[in-house]
Amino acid sequence: MPQTGPRLAVRLAPFAMLVVLLASAHPVQAQGTAAPDTVLADTTAATGSDVAPAAPRPPSKLTVKDASNDAGRALELQWVRSPDDLPGQSLVTQYRLERASAPSGPWTVVDSASAGSESRADQSVTRDTDYFYRVTAVGPGGITPALSVTGPVRATSQWINQTRWSVLILMVLFFGFVLFFISQAQAGKVPFVRRIPGIDAIEEAIGRATEMGRPVLYVPGILDIDEIQTVAGLVILESVARLTAKYETPIVVPVTYPIPFTIAEEMVKSGYLHAGRPEGYDPNSVRFVSPEQFAYTAAVGGIMLRDRPAAHIFMGAFYAESLLLAETGFQTGAIQVAGTANVHQLPFFVVACDYTLIGEELYAASAYLSKEPKLVGALKGADLMKITILILVLLGCILETANIHVLTNLLQTQ
Repeated sequence: MPQTGPRLAVRLAPFAMLVVLLASAHPVQAQGTAAPDTVLADTTAATGSDVAPAAPRPPSKLTVKDASNDAGRALELQWVRSPDDLPGQSLVTQYRLERASAPSGPWTVVDSASAGSESRADQSVTRDTDYFYRVTAVGPGGITPALSVTGPVRATSQWINQTRWSVLILMVLFFGFVLFFISQAQAGKVPFVRRIPGIDAIEEAIGRATEMGRPVLYVPGILDIDEIQTVAGLVILESVARLTAKYETPIVVPVTYPIPFTIAEEMVKSGYLHAGRPEGYDPNSVRFVSPEQFAYTAAVGGIMLRDRPAAHIFMGAFYAESLLLAETGFQTGAIQVAGTANVHQLPFFVVACDYTLIGEELYAASAYLSKEPKLVGALKGADLMKITILILVLLGCILETANIHVLTNLLQTQ
């Protein structure tokens, strides 16, 4: 009798469960075979990365020569790169430059160069000393010994730097101008020097002190004799002393350092001698005060307040004390003339003094007042050289605008 309905379903249930189990067992077997293939591939890759790279092959054909146009302080090294030093590769990271005083060493690393380099200058050498060099290649795989040793080679100095001919030409031209004007002044043809109002004011200030019967205070700066402004101030002092001797007016010169003190004494003596009144020289007119800046300032301020000079003349190098001195002098009502090449102190003198010599006018004043042929010649030579340089600058601008580089190449230095 055929079976239908729930009784048939109950009988077929075990077969259905068997089919389901067989169907689910097949995917499990497929997944298990794929996994060993993936692991094998990963294992192969890891094995390849663990292999250490080989050391790079060394550079070759190292040559060393003395650097040209220097004072014997450099050697130039040049080599052919390692065959492994190629773009996009990292087998070579740098080159080491080693130096020794003998072919057998000991070797010292004096410098290094990045990959791709083929030259380097060793600027740590001593002139006229023999050296040996070698270059090694360094990479992730290690250091490759150098193929050979180059040397001995030594650095020597050259008498002439051939890249600076233009500087030599301009220097010769400058000294030619100076010597020409010195010879002209010594021959009695004194070059024209424009008068400066500040120079005229010096005689005016001394005349006023004479009328009032009070001394003249002269301050030749606060620096030592190695400062050119101090030299200019002492040269002007002789002319000022000559005027005070002429008008029989006392002069007071406080000085900071021993050497300027001695020179100031001689300048004042010379001024009185040239004025025809050597007997009028007062040995106490030149006073050594102190090389300390504000001790000197306090002493000069005391002279201003106690002796009440009618004229204050400041000629030389000044710093922070310039305002203190000029302001104290202004409060005493004295006529004040100042001159300095320290640009940062000029505003204080311009505000507090009646006349101010600005910058190079200080040197022009020393040449103008002394009439010394060497000073006048140097002044005119420097002026003519400035005009020459100005013409070269303008000419260079015009030529460069026209895309002509002859003058630029001529004046270019190393």
